[in-house]
Amino acid sequence: MDAMTRRTTQGRGRLFASVLETIGDTPAIRINALAPAGVDIYVKVEAFNPAGSVKDRLALSIIEEAEQDGSLSPGQTVVEATSGNTGIGLAMVCAAKGYPLVVTMADSFSVERRKLMRMMGAKVVLTPRDQKGLGMYRKAVELAEANGWFLARQFETEANARIHENTTAREILADFAGKRLDYWVTGYGTGGTVTGVGRVLRRERPETKIVLSEPANAQLLGSGHVQARNSDHSPAESHPAFEPHPIQGWTPDFIPHVLQEAVDDRLYDELMPVAGADGIACAQKLAQREGILTGVSGGSTFAVAMKIAERAEPGTVILCMLPDTGERYMSTPLFASIPEDMTEEETALSRSTPGYQLAPE
Repeated sequence: MDAMTRRTTQGRGRLFASVLETIGDTPAIRINALAPAGVDIYVKVEAFNPAGSVKDRLALSIIEEAEQDGSLSPGQTVVEATSGNTGIGLAMVCAAKGYPLVVTMADSFSVERRKLMRMMGAKVVLTPRDQKGLGMYRKAVELAEANGWFLARQFETEANARIHENTTAREILADFAGKRLDYWVTGYGTGGTVTGVGRVLRRERPETKIVLSEPANAQLLGSGHVQARNSDHSPAESHPAFEPHPIQGWTPDFIPHVLQEAVDDRLYDELMPVAGADGIACAQKLAQREGILTGVSGGSTFAVAMKIAERAEPGTVILCMLPDTGERYMSTPLFASIPEDMTEEETALSRSTPGYQLAPE
C-alpha cells in the first residue's frame, strides 16, 4: 500500500444534535521542533472548539446555567463586555439557542472579532479605548439595567471556573493519566481557566506545578496591589498597575473576581511575566515550525513554557494552554511583519519559469 494512503479515520461514532455538543475535548499536542532536548512540551489547542477559542466553554456554561436557574428567559437579550473571544463564543451559543446578543467592546480590539460576532448575528457596541476594559464593562451594565437584559457577568459568575473544573481539567487528567505532568502553564483573562483547572490539579495531581502568567508591562498580580471591588464583586476602579499591552484577551485593567479565588487559595505556584513581543515571536514560531496557529495569548503562554523548559531537568513534561486561533489577529501586530504581496524571493521564484507571471505594478 502506498505510504500516502495508509492513514484512515473512523468518525466520531455519533451524530451531534447541535454545534454546542462539539465544545470541549480539545487535543494536547506534542511540540517537536521547538522543544529543548530532553523536555516534552504539549500544547492544549483550544482553537479546536467550534468558535475557535477556550471561551466557547464559558459561553455555553453561562447560558445553560442561566437557563436552568431561570435568570435567563426565552428570547431575552444577552449582553456582555468582552475583548472578543467570549463575545464570539456567546454569539455562537446565542445563535444556536435563539437569544439576541449585544456585545460591548473597546475599539482597540481587532476588527476581525467585531466581524465574527456580527457574522453570527450579534450587535457590537464599541466603547472608547481610553476607558479600557472597565469602560466597556460599565457600558454593558448600563445597557442591561436600562433594557432588562441578561448580563452574562463573565468576570464574576461561578459558571466560569465551574466549566473548567468539569471539562478542561477532566480532559487534562484523562490525557495524562499514568503519565508525568510536571508543569501546567496558563495566562488569565477572567481567571476561569486557572481557577477551575487549579482546583482539580491541586486535589488530583498535586505534584503538578501551576504557572500563571501576565503581561510584563501590566503586572496586576505581581504588583501586590489589592483590587477595589463593589458589593457585587465587580471592579470599583481600574487597577493602578495596568498599562495597555498587545496580549489581547489577557489581563483587563482590573483583577476579576473569578481570578481572586486562585490568588486567595494559592492555586498557582509561580507567577511569570512575559513581554508581548515575546508572545508575538513565539506565536509566529509555532505557526512556522510546528504548523500550529494561535494568537498572541497562546504565543505568550508558550513563551513562558519555553522559559520553564530551558531550566527544567531532563524528562520534564510541560502542558501549556493555547486559548485561541491566530486568524482573528490579522489586523494586529501579530501579522504586521507578514506581507500581503510577493516578497523579492517569491517574485524571483515566479520569474524563474516563463509563464503565468503577474504584470509589474
